[in-house]
Amino acid sequence: MNLIHVNQKSNLPKYRQIIKSLEYALLNGHLKKGDKLPSLNKIKTQHSVSRDTVLMAFNELKNRGIINSIVGKGYFVSSEDVAITQKVFVLFDELNAFKEDLYNALLDGLGKNVQVDVYFHHFNKKFFDQIIYENIGDYSFYVIMPANLLNTQQSISQLQTEKVFILDQIHEEHQKYPAVFQNFENDVFEGLQQIEKHIQKYEQFNLLFNEAKQPKGILTGFEKFCETYQIPFHIHTENMEISIQKNQAYLVLEDKSLIKIIKQMKTKGFEFVKDIGLVSYNDSLLKEVLEGGITTISTDFKFMGKQLAELITNQQKKQIANPSKLSLRKSI
Repeated sequence: MNLIHVNQKSNLPKYRQIIKSLEYALLNGHLKKGDKLPSLNKIKTQHSVSRDTVLMAFNELKNRGIINSIVGKGYFVSSEDVAITQKVFVLFDELNAFKEDLYNALLDGLGKNVQVDVYFHHFNKKFFDQIIYENIGDYSFYVIMPANLLNTQQSISQLQTEKVFILDQIHEEHQKYPAVFQNFENDVFEGLQQIEKHIQKYEQFNLLFNEAKQPKGILTGFEKFCETYQIPFHIHTENMEISIQKNQAYLVLEDKSLIKIIKQMKTKGFEFVKDIGLVSYNDSLLKEVLEGGITTISTDFKFMGKQLAELITNQQKKQIANPSKLSLRKSI
């Protein structure tokens, strides 16, 4: 059976005719998942089109996840869902509640005919490079969260520039890409400014910081705030076991550290405000109710996902700083 029909007199571009032919074959059951497609050269010769025309059609179908290629063997049907118009690759650093909010907002913004596949590099450069390498050319767009990893441009540059969007942290090497990002230094500094008088009540302000995972901008914003308002401060690494002290305040970035501090507080009989102060990074429903409410500095992850979806949908080439806010509660 001839799966492909090309009308030389049609106003529809030939590569679109090839796509429409294969979509029709899938919808009518003439092609099934796993079936091998005719070769580029066979289609080229049979329908008097250029090899580039056939390749353009196949690449679009590949980006939508409808077909895939196996080196040395050819092209095969990987999905019968022709309703999928685009396929988006998302590379997060790690899974947490905030990423889930972002992901769901991104899905809603892109619509039901867009497939989104999520991967995690877990702050491992080797994983980061491998995941990108294994997915080159398979997606319509690529959303990359480099986090603190260095020299990521080497891998990202293997992707088509116009298909790449950067998320959350922007390094100098990523300035040419559209992005939705957090201005961590500014967000921390301005957030702490709003509660400066609350923090001044304590003898020392402590930051629990993991430089392998946390944005340097948080550290810079914290130090800038303390130096501006002449507040004694100390930096603790996140993997250190700290013993909380009376009359001190803490800025905590990891939820695990937050729970450890609350457990210590209960063991020592401390109370918020009276004995210690606590500020957490990244808000959640749990923090709204935990111990009467934990004060947070947080970006709006749902809005971040919505803005990212708009960038992708409209293919806008701009960088957007996502808004942040302080939520003052009973922990400081």
